[in-house]
Amino acid sequence: MAPSPPLQADIPVRPPLRALLLYAFGQLGWSLASFSVGNLLVYFYMPPEQGEPIFPGFLYQGAVVGVLTLIGILSAGGRLLDGVIDPLVANWSDNKTATVGKRRWFLLRGALPFALFSTLVFFPPEYAESASNFVWVALMIGLYYFFFAFYVIPHNALLAELGHTPQDRMMISTMISVAWALGFVAGNSVYVLQGVFEQAGYTPVHAFQYAIASLNGAALLFMLLPALFLNENRYARQTVNDHNILQALRIVFGNRNFRWFLASFLLYWLALTFIQLGIGFYTTILLGLDKSYAFTFSLVSFLSSFLLYFPVNLATQRLGKRKIMLAAYVLFGVIFCALVFVRSIPLPSTWILYSLGIAAAIPLAVFGILPNAIVGDEVEREERLTGAQLSGMFFGVSAFTMKVGISLANLVFPSLLLFGKSTDNPLGIQATAVAALLFCLLGWRVFKGYREIQV
Repeated sequence: MAPSPPLQADIPVRPPLRALLLYAFGQLGWSLASFSVGNLLVYFYMPPEQGEPIFPGFLYQGAVVGVLTLIGILSAGGRLLDGVIDPLVANWSDNKTATVGKRRWFLLRGALPFALFSTLVFFPPEYAESASNFVWVALMIGLYYFFFAFYVIPHNALLAELGHTPQDRMMISTMISVAWALGFVAGNSVYVLQGVFEQAGYTPVHAFQYAIASLNGAALLFMLLPALFLNENRYARQTVNDHNILQALRIVFGNRNFRWFLASFLLYWLALTFIQLGIGFYTTILLGLDKSYAFTFSLVSFLSSFLLYFPVNLATQRLGKRKIMLAAYVLFGVIFCALVFVRSIPLPSTWILYSLGIAAAIPLAVFGILPNAIVGDEVEREERLTGAQLSGMFFGVSAFTMKVGISLANLVFPSLLLFGKSTDNPLGIQATAVAALLFCLLGWRVFKGYREIQV
């Protein structure tokens, strides 16, 4: 089939560096805005126990429906809702026509409510366990995830459209990986900011809330940069689409290699979410360090991974994406294996923390760069084979897969903590590391079925 007609009157040109930086700032913004709900819900609503809990019990802390927890159910339910919304927003974005650009139209309208509801999730109306808190958190999580998809899916779709060649897509993927990591590291500074506000005389709850609000305010500014200033019509390769959602999904899932990628991507996000949810527990309970060291671990990991971005690009050019991804699964699994036995390692806790942070740099660099580049390659391949330009739907389906993995992790992680999350009984925390190790091994096995496509 011949490619669909271009959406723009003028032939789009390869974007200059300033345009790509604007795009990357949007990634930094949504990474930071999504950090709190994605990584701190369990910490705030089911806090670690070092003597007295850090925060009061806003929600019931025990098991419900067997071994599940209220915060686990809310977190998983929000992610599943987000996953359902993803393909709807993706199809809407693919078929949208707007003078400012069909992706920017969503960015302009989604940035403010995204940041707002990311903050309000942590402002329950009652200062003690209550049904109104449960209703509030459920409502705020639902609104947050709607606007998360509303902003993120169109933003991700621009990667394939701004990247005119595989080399361009690798470069853009590297840039947004750096931006995502900066957002993640900035998000972890919430522990430090909480301490600053506490020293200023605020209660732990208010200190945490003000830290969240400050970070999400900065996130909003970054998200608005591409929404306001990126010239999508000049730089993005786009075509007119009229596929309904079922037609688009049939095309995307008809790609066999993409299905192998999606299965492994699901397992990767299960493992990664476990470490993101567990950072506060691993540092305070297993290593016996202050909660601020959770930020130190993230900072060491991601700063080290920055140094590896260029080598990862070179290695990928030489060995291909498939081999590099398989190696990253193995290395990620080794790190989780070390966490299981970290209490038996006869070294100072700070040494272990820094060592694990540096070791995590390689898989974080690989997984930060290659998945988006792989999806972008599949978008171009599909366009060449069928004429269908469905970058929104390809990235929407991959985002849906990611969120299913995160949902399952948010559901299972708190349940494992029921086995023990205290200094005297860390069995539940150790169990989370064992589960993440298994996810890495399964991800490696599944990704072996992927066959890299030369586009």
